[in-house]
Amino acid sequence: QVQLVESGGGLVQAGGALRLSCVASGDTFRTNVMGWFRQAPGKEREFLGAIAWNEGNTNVADSLKGRFSISKDVAKNTVYLQMNGLQPEDTAIYYCARSKIPTAWYGNSRAYDTWGQGTQVTVSS
Repeated sequence: QVQLVESGGGLVQAGGALRLSCVASGDTFRTNVMGWFRQAPGKEREFLGAIAWNEGNTNVADSLKGRFSISKDVAKNTVYLQMNGLQPEDTAIYYCARSKIPTAWYGNSRAYDTWGQGTQVTVSS
């Protein structure tokens, strides 16, 4: 069993930046992909991006390229989501998730079997 814990959320002014962390513990050796999602009130969960756990190649949603990036530190079992140029519309709860399935890299949330508890990001105007 894998446990995921996100951190790094908070309140930031428009134009600011945050880096979210997601630490994985437990049975992580079968991890294939780590993904980031967010959900704003009244909206559907949105795929932000993913990183292949071993190879390190990343896939960031087209709408976020240039502002968001994903990286990892395998030694620390940690995945990061760097968010720059934040806007009020980025306000949401941000989740990391783990998948044993390679195609989860493309963003299908149903391919992810373990989710963190989420961290709130609030961007003020």
